[in-house]
Amino acid sequence: MQKSLFGKYLRVTMVIVLASFIVLGSVMMFVFSQYTKSDKRKLLMQNASSMASITSVVDITNNGAPELLKVFVRTFSLNIDADIFVTDLEGNVLFGAYANSTSNIGANFTPQTKISADIVKCASEGSYTGDGRKNGIYDTPYYVVGVPLYSVAETSSSEAGGENSTRVPVGAVFAAMNAASLTEYQFAALQMFLIAAAAAFILAFVVVGLFSYRLVKPLRQMSAAAKSFGDGDFSIRVPVTSNDEIGQLATAFNNMADSLSGSESMNRSFVANVSHELKTPMTTIAGFIDGILDGTIPPERQSHYLHIVSDEVKRLSRLVRTMLNLSRIDNGELKLRPNDFDISETVLSTVLTFEKSIDEKKIDIRGLDTLQPMQVHGDEDLLHQVVYNLVENAVKFTNTEGYISFNVSDSIDRIVVTIENSGSGIQSDELPLVFEKFYKTDKSRSQDKNGMGLGLYLVRTIIKLHGGDISVSSVVNEYTRFSFYIPKPQEPPKLKYNTGSIPVTVPVEDAVISERPKKEHHGHKDNKEPDQK
Repeated sequence: MQKSLFGKYLRVTMVIVLASFIVLGSVMMFVFSQYTKSDKRKLLMQNASSMASITSVVDITNNGAPELLKVFVRTFSLNIDADIFVTDLEGNVLFGAYANSTSNIGANFTPQTKISADIVKCASEGSYTGDGRKNGIYDTPYYVVGVPLYSVAETSSSEAGGENSTRVPVGAVFAAMNAASLTEYQFAALQMFLIAAAAAFILAFVVVGLFSYRLVKPLRQMSAAAKSFGDGDFSIRVPVTSNDEIGQLATAFNNMADSLSGSESMNRSFVANVSHELKTPMTTIAGFIDGILDGTIPPERQSHYLHIVSDEVKRLSRLVRTMLNLSRIDNGELKLRPNDFDISETVLSTVLTFEKSIDEKKIDIRGLDTLQPMQVHGDEDLLHQVVYNLVENAVKFTNTEGYISFNVSDSIDRIVVTIENSGSGIQSDELPLVFEKFYKTDKSRSQDKNGMGLGLYLVRTIIKLHGGDISVSSVVNEYTRFSFYIPKPQEPPKLKYNTGSIPVTVPVEDAVISERPKKEHHGHKDNKEPDQK
């Protein structure tokens, strides 16, 4: 069973949220429990100390506890919901009130009558604290605190300011609270937390679910579109609904779809063009050869038709060569074999190749008589292919009795070749597309009967391999101009030395090397030739 990204993301997020709630609840309950215990212990200690101060003014060890004091103890016990009782030093419980035990245990509760002497001693010497089941007094979990009870005589002597007076404990006051009371507080707090956590978890589930669905929806649309692409349908596009990474991915996916759609269209056009280009000459060749073989074509006309067959074979050869070059370029297998040659001579020899077509269309050739020899550094065969394709296009699309002009110019860092022809020109919206693979401006084949839309793509690719570039400009019904440049090879700068009356040019590297010994021998003195000293 396939697991969706939506389900994975939702499950992982919910597990993280649940784990966060568990950790947060555990920490909160621990802190709350410790705070509650500390707060209750502090409250018990304060009330026990207050009760000890009140009780110390009465001599309860000899005269017993007056009724008013017992009322105070019951009031304190009810107010703080705690057990409060007073003992002597032997651990005998003198009196007390047990509001907390009575409310928690009920009528079955039996008050303590005797406390361990060790506990009383600990309380009378400072303070006593017992937690949970280790309280030392109750059999059930209680929180117990104890403080000393001093006699009234010693306390009065102390208040009088006697320097040698000491307070003598006569007993202890204990305050206790059942641990079940604190557990109820903690349970109530836990209930509140669980209710809030459940509400937050449900809200988080809904929000994360909606967010996950919106997050995964474009991916599902891309998946469906990719399947359609596999079936050959490139019309589907993914809606872009955001500017985040998913939106950028959707935009890139749509751009890829546009590119694939364009490539598919060009490939189909290419297959149709190649099929047509192969079928036409092969049909012509087969027809003329069959005519010669079966005697349909008389012997005196066979030479004429054999020339036509030869032209068609050459056309097929050019087609195959172009296809092979494109395959080598696309696979990165085309390697340059650069050397220095005259590009003007290449232009001239190429124009002579089209002399017959030029004469038939009565084309005026301009600029050849003014061309100067221009040395370029590049692959001569590939650059000849560039010039050949451009001249072929110029001859093909020049109007009858039109013109083709040529210019080769030398710049600082490049050699520029410009070929311009008159004719119908190229529409402005088609200019950026003329160098694309399989693109043809003459859709009707009225002029470009032999082209496949590969020549200019091959031209630009070859020029790019040489580090140059090509541009095109055109005015409809006036002219079309192609201009490309080949960069010159970089040469190291040179320095001139004056050796007597004859200046000598030395490359910078050699000049630096030749100067090093002079600097070593002459220090910072000016470098001079020996005959100038």
